[in-house]
Amino acid sequence: MKTTLSYDHYFNYAEMKEALENFTQTYPELCHVEANCITLEGREQFAVTLTNTKTGEALSKPGWYLDGNIHAGEVTSSMTAMHTIDYLLTNYGSDETCTKLLDTMTIYVIPRVTPDGAEKYLSTPYTLRSANREYRPEDGGISGEDLDGDGVIRMMRIPTPYGAWKKDPENEGSMILRDPGETEGEFYDIYPEGELESYEGDENLKSKKSPWGLDFNRNFPYGWFADHRQSGAGEYPLSNPETKALVDFVIHHPNIGGAAIGHTSGGLILYPPGTRPAKTAYPDDIKAFKAIAEMAKQELNYKPMNIFDSFMTDQDEFDSGAFDDWCFQTKGIPAYTMEFWDLATRAGVPEDWGPEMFNIEKGIQRFNACMKWVKENAPQYYSDWQTFDHPVFGKVELGGFNYKWTHQNPPENFLQEECERDTRFNIRFAKAMPRLVIDSMQAEEKEPGIFEVTAIIGNLGYLPTNLSDEAIKVKEAKEVKVMIQGGILLAGKAETEIGHLSGYSRTDTGIHFYGNISTSANAKARKKITWLIKADKGDTISIKAVQEKAGTAEKTITL
Repeated sequence: MKTTLSYDHYFNYAEMKEALENFTQTYPELCHVEANCITLEGREQFAVTLTNTKTGEALSKPGWYLDGNIHAGEVTSSMTAMHTIDYLLTNYGSDETCTKLLDTMTIYVIPRVTPDGAEKYLSTPYTLRSANREYRPEDGGISGEDLDGDGVIRMMRIPTPYGAWKKDPENEGSMILRDPGETEGEFYDIYPEGELESYEGDENLKSKKSPWGLDFNRNFPYGWFADHRQSGAGEYPLSNPETKALVDFVIHHPNIGGAAIGHTSGGLILYPPGTRPAKTAYPDDIKAFKAIAEMAKQELNYKPMNIFDSFMTDQDEFDSGAFDDWCFQTKGIPAYTMEFWDLATRAGVPEDWGPEMFNIEKGIQRFNACMKWVKENAPQYYSDWQTFDHPVFGKVELGGFNYKWTHQNPPENFLQEECERDTRFNIRFAKAMPRLVIDSMQAEEKEPGIFEVTAIIGNLGYLPTNLSDEAIKVKEAKEVKVMIQGGILLAGKAETEIGHLSGYSRTDTGIHFYGNISTSANAKARKKITWLIKADKGDTISIKAVQEKAGTAEKTITL
C-alpha cells in the first residue's frame, strides 16, 4: 500500500507531531490537526480531521472515528491509526476509494490517546498501563528495573529450595512447574528483573504493583466502578484529562456513526454490548455488529467475539467503564475494540478465550512456544539466561524475551503488515456508515401556477440513520429532517421530520425452502414526501435532507 511514511519502527511523540504537521501543510484542504487536550506533561493529544472541505464542512458529512494507544504500551494501535491517515491522504486523487471517502465522509482520528504514557514506554525499559502518574502506590516487593543495563526488564530466576519452578529438561532455557512429589533438585522463584524494596522474609517476596496504576479504559462514565471493584479506575469518572477529552470529542462531533478503538494484543475484534449478554441487545443491532466484525476477520484474520459473552472471564465482577461501552450504551454508536497482534497464534498455540484462559499447564505450553517463536523470528529481542550478582539474592539469572516488542507489540519487521491489514478494514468499516440521498425530485403542474412537488429521500448506507436500535432506546437517535424552499407552500411543511431510514443491514434475506435465495422484506430505506406549492414556471424549488449521522443531501428543480 502506498504511503508517505515508513512503518518499520514505532513513532515517538516528536516524530508523530512532525508527521501530522507535514500532512496539514501538504494537504491543507484535506487534513486538519488540533490539540484535543494538553496532558499533565505538556504534550498534545492530537485530533485529526480528514475530509475534503471543498465538498462540504466536516460536520455536514457522515463521520467515522478511529483511535489508538489508550493504553500506554499498546503502541501498535497508534501506528495503525497513523497508517490509515497516511494512506487516505497519500492516495487522495489517485485512488477512487480514498478520493470518494474524503469527498463524502469525515474521518476523525486520535492516534495517541496517552502521549505521556506512550513516551515513557517508548523511551525507557518500563511498561505501564496508561500514564506515568502515581496512583495508589503500594510498598514492598520486587519492582521491575533494568539491572544489567541492556535496556530491557526481563525475567529473573532466583535459586531457592522453596521455588515452584524448575528447568525444563526437554527444552533448554524453558521453565516448567515443579511436581508435587519432587523434593530433590534445583528449584527457582521467577520474578521480573528488579530490585527488592525491603526484605522481610517470604511475606514480602512478590512482584511489586506498579506505582503507575491508572487504567484509562476503566475511567469512562458508563459502568464505572471504584478502585476496589476494578483497579486503575481513577478517583471518579473522567478524572483524567485524556479520557474526558475523548468523551467531549464525541459529543462535539455528533456526526460520528461508528468507532474503531485500538488496543493490543490477542488478534480479536470485540463488539458490544460489553456490560450485559448479547441476547439482551436488539437482534438487528447484533446482526449488523457481526457482519462488520466479519469484515475485520476477512482483512485481519482476527477472531470476532462479543465482549461480555466471550471476552469477559468474570461475568459477575466484570470489567467496565470502557470507552466502547460508553460509545454504544450511552450514544448508540457501534464501537469495536481492536486487539492487534497475536503472538500466540503465530507460535501455533492460540489463546483459549473463556474458562480455559487461565489454565496454568496450557499457559506454560503457550509461553514456551512463544519463546521459541521469538528465538527464531526476532532473536534481537531474546536473551539466554545470564548470571547476575544481585545485591540481595546473590547469584541470580536474567533472561527471556523483550515482552514489549514481541508479545505486546509486533517486532518492527511485522508492523507494516499489521498496519496495512487494519487500514483495509478501516476503509470498509467507514463505508458502512449511513448516507442520505435524494433519489428523485419531480414537479407536476396540477393547475396553472399550482405544482405538486414530490421527493424520495433514501439512505444508501449499510447502517440505519439511527445507527442502532440501542440509540433509539437511549434517546440519542435523531430523525431525518427535510426542508423545502421556493414558491408559496400550500400543503405540507417547510421543515418536516420523516423518522429513521433503515440501511440495507435491515433487509431481511434468506434462502427459500426449495433452495432459491430471496429478499423476504426490503429495508425501509426510502420515504416519499409530497408538497403543494404555488409558483411560476421558471421558478426554482430546492429540497434539503439532513441527519447528523447520515450527512446532507440537496436537490433543486426548475418548474
